[in-house]
Amino acid sequence: MAGTHDGDPQQPELLRVCRIGRAQGLKGEVTVQSFTDEPDYRYEAGSRLFTRDGATVYTVARSRTFKGRWILLFEGVSNREGAEALAGTELYGQADDPEAMAEEGLWYPKDLIRLEARLASTATPGRPDGAVLGTVVDVDAAPAQALLKIRLSDAFATPESRTALVPFVERIVPTVNLAERYLTIDPPGGLIPGLEPADR
Repeated sequence: MAGTHDGDPQQPELLRVCRIGRAQGLKGEVTVQSFTDEPDYRYEAGSRLFTRDGATVYTVARSRTFKGRWILLFEGVSNREGAEALAGTELYGQADDPEAMAEEGLWYPKDLIRLEARLASTATPGRPDGAVLGTVVDVDAAPAQALLKIRLSDAFATPESRTALVPFVERIVPTVNLAERYLTIDPPGGLIPGLEPADR
């Protein structure tokens, strides 16, 4: 889950994967600051990473971790001087097919932003099914727990809070429908400021 590439619409969509840091040793390896939540896939040998404009391709020759940091070696880079020349370069990977990801219950943050957030039909017996909670305006894709930031509709906002943070887990967010641009939320008590206990 990472930033998007906004280049030529005819080019494959690219997602930011990492930024190259310092050279590691003398044989061309580099450390990277990683922005992806699928490093084993993105950094496996043979993976192709691109500069932001897609014009330059870097192929991973091998990868490893050391003290929680990823270290990569790219094909064609065989010494420290070559590794140092790459410092600061941001690399991007091709986005996966959204339909295949949805079948596995996976989404990119950009796909969730601007989705309408509706109450799950079983969440609030006192309200109509599908009552609109608000709109997803941001996604915090932290490794421990992804959170959806919901800008609440007037029916659920309070003077103290017009937003809510919702853990992005299946029991709380049971449905994501990208085709119809909505997701459903079955919130525990206290998660949505304007959802009174009586409504539960």
